Amino acid sequence: MDETRLTRIPAPEGVAPGTGYTHVVTGTGRLVAVSGQVALDERGEVVGVGDPAAQARQVFENLRRCLAAAGAGFEDVVKLTYFVTDVAYLPAVRAVRDAHIDAERPPASTAVQVAALFRPELVLEVEALALLGDESG
Repeated sequence: MDETRLTRIPAPEGVAPGTGYTHVVTGTGRLVAVSGQVALDERGEVVGVGDPAAQARQVFENLRRCLAAAGAGFEDVVKLTYFVTDVAYLPAVRAVRDAHIDAERPPASTAVQVAALFRPELVLEVEALALLGDESG
């Protein structure tokens, strides 16, 4: 992605800087919205029951495949939203995220603890927004 199209504001005036995310990302181009991905493999079977790190690896692989289908990659992601059933899983999720996201230019991010996901064995869901250059240039 042409990084000149994006502006990242890690810590707006009066806002404490975050660790592993950027408070504001703005730019121009074509928006790609990826629905929340969970730890289901290509057959619809849960991967990593009882293992948040294994579920995170599957979730990020699903995100990678969805982004690629739109001609995007993790370098194009401007926002990630995490839904976890227990915030204690966040260190494992962040470790997997860090293998995919450029630490020098992280996207905006939100993490929310939820009571449950649509299947009881799932502990994590992640949705993504990406921004691609427009088709004309």
